[in-house]
Amino acid sequence: MKDRIGHRRFPDLITALVAATLLALPFVLPSVTLASEIIVYATGALSCALLLGSVGLLSFGQGLYFGFGAYASGILLRDLAAGSGFSVIAATIGGALLAIPIGFLIVRRRGVYFVMLTFAFAQTGFFAMLALNDYTGGENGLSGVPRPEFVSDNVSASAYVLYFVLAALFLAAFLLVQRLRASPLGSVLDAIRSNEGRAEALGYSTRRYKLAAFAIAGGIASLAGAMNTLFLGFVPPSAIDLEMSERLLIMALIGGVGSPAGALLGAGFYVMLADLIGHLWPRWLMIVAVLLILIVLFLRDGLSGAVSQLASRLTGRKIDATTGH
Repeated sequence: MKDRIGHRRFPDLITALVAATLLALPFVLPSVTLASEIIVYATGALSCALLLGSVGLLSFGQGLYFGFGAYASGILLRDLAAGSGFSVIAATIGGALLAIPIGFLIVRRRGVYFVMLTFAFAQTGFFAMLALNDYTGGENGLSGVPRPEFVSDNVSASAYVLYFVLAALFLAAFLLVQRLRASPLGSVLDAIRSNEGRAEALGYSTRRYKLAAFAIAGGIASLAGAMNTLFLGFVPPSAIDLEMSERLLIMALIGGVGSPAGALLGAGFYVMLADLIGHLWPRWLMIVAVLLILIVLFLRDGLSGAVSQLASRLTGRKIDATTGH
């Protein structure tokens, strides 16, 4: 207990490294646009990491909430002339509220049944977008979204301002997940992931706890969608299709769901790989597929686990990828 209290007096190592990475990213990458894209996807992957890493729920439906946040913020900005801050907050809260009734229906199921239901709801969201063509633009996407009010006519300066706004939003979501995993709620979620039957026997309402995690993850994915709208200035149909759900989940798995920082690592690897060789070899996703297979077989903690193992060898002491201690 004394050791745990002592750790609380100092900044968390993982959080400090993430913050430093966010500050350096636009200056070390080829373009600030690439850095902004990584941040957007890292936020979406964070929702998958929360579900799978904390409570063991494998969701193929986070693209539904990503798309909801993108379209909700875009409509608020374009049709209701809402401010950027209000549209992002409203989209995030709306995504969490949308996840509650959906989660209420599907957290009762386990295993493949839960996975297939998330898949089904993701597809339903895509077809709903096509059906609401007058509001969403259908296959043409939602265009005409105004630029954020904090963006000036100076293109170069505006790109950096937008990046740091997105980075601040990601850091807020990251700190929320980090705090949640260290809280009593996070301990219960870990118990549910390890042995749901035993958690129920101890008197915990596992469905309520899973529903809470599902709603928070939906809000984070919707936040990522709203960030994507600010970044692109329009909403493409791909924001809500099934491929988006798959992409976010793959990023989370590559980075490692054992640590929230894995979302940033996985998104960075995926986006950088696409940028470096995507235009040279159209089958570059085969590399991602092979890497994913190797990670599942030999490195279940993903890139974040590999980094923590390397740090442990260099420092001579064991470092937990989740806590940084």
